[in-house]
Amino acid sequence: MTNDSGGYLVTKKYSYYVFVLLFLLYMFNYMDRMVVVSIFPFLHDDWGVSDTKCGLLVSAAYWAILIFSLPFSVLIDRWSRRKTISIMAIMWSLATAACGFTKSFSQLFTTRAMIGIGEAGFAPGGTAMISAVFPENKRAAIMGIWNASIPLGSALGIALGAVIAEHFGWRYAFWMVALPGIFVGMIFYTIKDYKTVDLTKTERTNDSQDISKQMKLKDILFQFTRTRSLVLTYLAFAACLFVTTSLMSWLPTYLHRMEDLSMSQAGIKSGIVMMLAIVGAPLGGYLADKWRTTRVNARLVFCAASSLVSSVIFFVAFSFLSGTPQYILMLFGGIAIVAFVPAGAAVTQDVVHPGLRAISYSICVVVQHILGSSTGPIVIGAISDAYDIQTAMLILPGFTVIAAVLFMLGSLYYEKDLAAVEKVTLSVEE
Repeated sequence: MTNDSGGYLVTKKYSYYVFVLLFLLYMFNYMDRMVVVSIFPFLHDDWGVSDTKCGLLVSAAYWAILIFSLPFSVLIDRWSRRKTISIMAIMWSLATAACGFTKSFSQLFTTRAMIGIGEAGFAPGGTAMISAVFPENKRAAIMGIWNASIPLGSALGIALGAVIAEHFGWRYAFWMVALPGIFVGMIFYTIKDYKTVDLTKTERTNDSQDISKQMKLKDILFQFTRTRSLVLTYLAFAACLFVTTSLMSWLPTYLHRMEDLSMSQAGIKSGIVMMLAIVGAPLGGYLADKWRTTRVNARLVFCAASSLVSSVIFFVAFSFLSGTPQYILMLFGGIAIVAFVPAGAAVTQDVVHPGLRAISYSICVVVQHILGSSTGPIVIGAISDAYDIQTAMLILPGFTVIAAVLFMLGSLYYEKDLAAVEKVTLSVEE
């Protein structure tokens, strides 16, 4: 029972049961993370919070994630996926509920950081679980469906948050989205996990015998510093996440100001744009895996192509259009902007030792949050304060061009890096 040979680690039915729980948790993760953007105008009215400070509330969670993601991923890889994910889901949900009780900006900033601490290891742990329970040749396609939960959760968090805040008050928005994660987090504690993988490597002796040796610290570090396709994928992710996080954070405000919409209308329209990534992520994963049957490095080449398409779409939308034509083009942008995610995430699992998969994705998370997610909302907020929201949004297409170049460079090294990966058989815990 090993996914490395093309089969399922557990039964196919049970694999999809685990997947559904992970999908729901990722959706609740982003609902809790992004609900705050729907209450920016309310915070401005109640507490006089500036756009820059509003951006800080988004970045607070990402800063906490980038600080704690790597140590938590070590815990995930070396201890337990199910236990760690369950505990984290309950923790971030409780922190979200606590946001509704805050009395000042500093208190809200602190609770937002606590959400990030709770969410820090979820994406690496979930990625490692999916890589284990599904066959390698379906990895990008399954990742695509799983990552569709990100725009779905973001859209629901933004849209529901705006409606709830407008009708009942912004504190209720936090309380309502916090409840589901606690329930599903408790269920996840009961699933089957795979046994922790020994960190060994195969070496050939002078008499042509293959022996297994324990990996040293330098061997582990080399996995993440000398695998060029991996390093370039990390950097490309950061450039893309600068754009996607900025869009999730500021598109409602952009529509509110530029189209003179109420915040609930702007939140719903923005949510629809983000929700269309439900099409983009699975489609991207499917196309990348399909292409990979004829081209080994197709996952990274596809990421480069989809990033370039996204750049063109948003450049035209923000530069030349307004009203309905602009919004229609943004809908296509919502499909294209996340198409890279499943194939890129699959690469972070493809080219590393199976015992280091959570750590590999956590490094991707750290890099993308330092250079992308945590900086994007602040940069856009600061440019908006200095100039206007229109000018701020115009910088975003340039970052997807950078991502396209990095993904394409990574594709040049992918096949060699893949061939060097240690082959390990996974098994289920008793």
